[in-house]
Amino acid sequence: MDTVLVTAIGSFSADIVIKNLRTYGCRVVGCDIYPGEWIADSGNVASFYQVPLATDEKRYIDSVLDLCRKEKVEALMVLTDVEVDVWNRHREELSKASLTLCLSSEETLSICRDKRKLCRFLSEKGIGNPIPTQELWEADLESLSFPAVVKPFNGRSSQGLRYLHSFEEMKGFLESASPEGLIVQPFYPGSIMTVDVVRQAETGESIAVCRKELLRTPSGAGTSVLVYSDSHLEAMCREIAHVLNVNGCVNFEFIQGEDGTYHMLECNPRFSGGVEFSCMAGYDCIINHLRCFTGEAIEPLKELKSLYIARKYEEYITKVNAGKGGEE
Repeated sequence: MDTVLVTAIGSFSADIVIKNLRTYGCRVVGCDIYPGEWIADSGNVASFYQVPLATDEKRYIDSVLDLCRKEKVEALMVLTDVEVDVWNRHREELSKASLTLCLSSEETLSICRDKRKLCRFLSEKGIGNPIPTQELWEADLESLSFPAVVKPFNGRSSQGLRYLHSFEEMKGFLESASPEGLIVQPFYPGSIMTVDVVRQAETGESIAVCRKELLRTPSGAGTSVLVYSDSHLEAMCREIAHVLNVNGCVNFEFIQGEDGTYHMLECNPRFSGGVEFSCMAGYDCIINHLRCFTGEAIEPLKELKSLYIARKYEEYITKVNAGKGGEE
């Protein structure tokens, strides 16, 4: 692929995606909902475009397709869940424009982006120890265990996540909120484990890189992690990726209980916010993700370094105004 469009380049994973694609020799075009001077990585792409919100679906699609024609883009890498959902519904437009969507199949995404379907699917397959998941509107409240976790069935970045600690608190919540679109799960105490998985559907080859999240932002992005090797968890993830028919890089989240048992929480069918941790530990998830869509074989995992990695933030001047202050 000569030219790749990377969306949402203000998001956590954007920096390493852009960096590795450029090192590989790709021309990278970027877009985001915010203006370029608000985005540090806007200066690291060949061209930058501000696009409408993906929730403004028609305007967003028209804008992205237009810039793809203008920049002769060949492949599209989307970095946020809302864009995953939009392009999963509009694959035909991309196909007509001869654009490669670097995501798993429509069927795979429909399962991964619905926590109800994912729980049922894994339970039927007997793998992953998924956390029991019910639709809130049909749950028997008196039979629930507390604390309970309530969240949207297709939520992202912990948006809409609530912890309810008693039957009375649940009743109070339902008096002020509609249960439509919400799921309820028992609260499992333990450590959050995330696994970046790259699987090439054509060959069945897959690689899994595990990390324990030590510190996280309120939106669920790890800021301090331990990257490590766990043959049991890696094998479980490869099996899950196989039955889901994953193609490319995805991220699985687990809770490891005090007894050491892993319980699958969710699948993020795109790069995780912490994918750079896996790249730093020795496996280039970005380029091997691209290879899943170009027909090239993905690389084996040679040697995984066990590392503690902490993320920090840096400041960049993106524009210098000629005036004395305020916006131009």
